[in-house]
Amino acid sequence: MDIKDIRNIGIIAHIDAGKTTTTERILYYTHKTHRMGEVDEGTTVTDYLKEEKERGITITSACVSCNWRDKRISILDTPGHVDFTVEVERSLRILDGAVVIFSAVEGVESQSETVWYQANKYNVPRIVYINKLDRLGADPYEACNMMREKLAATPLLIQTPYGIENSFQGVVDLIRWKLCVWEGDGYTLKDIPPEVKKRARAERENLLETVSLYNDHIAELFLDGIEPSPQELISAIREGTIANHYYPTLFGTSLKNIGVQSLLDGIVDFLPSPIDLPPIKGKTLDGKETERRLLPGEPMSALIFKIVQDPFGKLSYTRVYSGRIKKGSVVLDANAETKERISRIFLMYANKREEIEEATAGDICGIFGPKGTKTGHTLCAKEYPLLLESPTFAQPVISVSIEPKTKADEGKLLSVLRMLEEEDPTFICTSNEETGETIISGMGELHLEVLTKRITRDYGLEARVSKPRVSYRETICRDAKEEGKYVRQTGGRGHYGHVKLAVSPLENGKGVSIDNSIRQGEVPREFFPAIKEGILESLDAGVFLGFPVVDIRVDVTGGSYHEVDSSSIDYKIAASIAVKRAIEKAEPCLLEPIMELEIILPGEYLGAVLDDINARNGKVTQLHGKRNIQTVMAICPLRNLFGYATAIRSLTQGRAVYIMEFGHYGKVPQGAAEEMMKKIRGY
Repeated sequence: MDIKDIRNIGIIAHIDAGKTTTTERILYYTHKTHRMGEVDEGTTVTDYLKEEKERGITITSACVSCNWRDKRISILDTPGHVDFTVEVERSLRILDGAVVIFSAVEGVESQSETVWYQANKYNVPRIVYINKLDRLGADPYEACNMMREKLAATPLLIQTPYGIENSFQGVVDLIRWKLCVWEGDGYTLKDIPPEVKKRARAERENLLETVSLYNDHIAELFLDGIEPSPQELISAIREGTIANHYYPTLFGTSLKNIGVQSLLDGIVDFLPSPIDLPPIKGKTLDGKETERRLLPGEPMSALIFKIVQDPFGKLSYTRVYSGRIKKGSVVLDANAETKERISRIFLMYANKREEIEEATAGDICGIFGPKGTKTGHTLCAKEYPLLLESPTFAQPVISVSIEPKTKADEGKLLSVLRMLEEEDPTFICTSNEETGETIISGMGELHLEVLTKRITRDYGLEARVSKPRVSYRETICRDAKEEGKYVRQTGGRGHYGHVKLAVSPLENGKGVSIDNSIRQGEVPREFFPAIKEGILESLDAGVFLGFPVVDIRVDVTGGSYHEVDSSSIDYKIAASIAVKRAIEKAEPCLLEPIMELEIILPGEYLGAVLDDINARNGKVTQLHGKRNIQTVMAICPLRNLFGYATAIRSLTQGRAVYIMEFGHYGKVPQGAAEEMMKKIRGY
């Protein structure tokens, strides 16, 4: 297929906005399926894991493709739950466009904002689909206002709704100036009724005015009072969409099969093909910036964005940016600087696959063969090395210890955990050297619960899991200076290392900064890497209570050396001694994850929920309502939120919906910190 006829898109949204339902309708109307799958029945194509069917949520992104108007649309259906945000992050890194779905009832919700900003980070062109217009309380124009206020985005209405709630029947097409009314599996075009023409005329004026701001041809026609043709308007809107000037907005209700065909038209008309995008930027192996055009004739370059452990080996989901990958060819893993053989190539259709001989620029495919590759690695032609930007992932905020029920399964469990770690960059497995425990960390209780169930269900391993633990951090409250000396004399050559340094606190979220202010002649320059390594290892191991130290600046100010006895290991040890002493003097304190909560609930339960937040040392930051539905925004320490899913269900008789995501690290109150100190230190 010609590269200009390819659309690589993702469907992204808040949980329960209708992503999977919309994807199922797209597959049905493009004749990829013969019956519509339903989330509630567990019969959808893209939610194929047992956990997804049972819970009725998307956990992993699924790739499917279909054809519409002679264009191939490759779709990644992504999760809406914040615990699985890694799937959205890595999908957006490799997509050319996205459909963002908002509910006409709730509008822009917390996770909607998160995925929108993720798309901003990768500059992904988007169209907006406002879903669920048949629902009680639907207000599509308020959803558009929320886009302007919360996202600082410009919705470009190319349709207006015809009817609302129970009376919603279709849309007024502002480009073709026709009424589209859905009946059964299709829609018919009619003249616009007089009762909606006034509103539609005003919205068309807004449409032309917005498009004319970015397109000279439409501006000239608009000023001369000449109506542009539908094709002229589509071409101009496409140009502005690809440049992210505005976001074409469509309306529908996927569950009732209204609006899906016009959404498909919008994907084809307004979202870019790979050839519409600028050349992809990367670096050569020696660090020089370079770029490559997204064409089949260019040297091959591809990015591995996801890895899945398959019965046949490691399956690497890959986006080909330029050139061609052929079955049996040898390519370069630019990150590891190793050669890898491509043994098999597949086009993916959720959990099914079709083997092909080669994949070309614009394709999203699965490959078998590469052994050492990881998520974010670049595959490229050996003769033309290129390193593409890897997606970035959030750090885990919650941990549990895990152990097999029998000693014999210990090795197998560790092997499975390493495989899961390779699949999911937000899942980390570590070992506590003091207690010998295996610690697994993830993005939330649901994330870890799903992974531990996979261990039992997919790998047949029975494991015991402890109660969740919070991933605390340490920092300092004031400046301090110290020095560390490591001096040993043995029969032969001795050891001598001497380091002086100063520590100071940084702003929340700034991480670790290490500066070199050593005067010339005090300590040879070649020892600074060892000094830095000693500091970083000590900060990672923690000083106060054994948690990693963050938001700290370490300035190495001086020291001394011995011409014969000094070595790198001596300075590493001396630096470690110095930084530990300095932190102990600098009033070390404990930081904890502060979570952001968004709770949507019937107004009758508001008092009980607010009392519960207060009892958990939480703080309400915003409270607003529409009709009888209240939305509570709050912040609360993660240590007080374990089991919150059960608690909120009990308080609201299961009628509340909540989203919890990491906000920032905050200082643990003195009383709670002292209590923790007694538990950890035993005194």
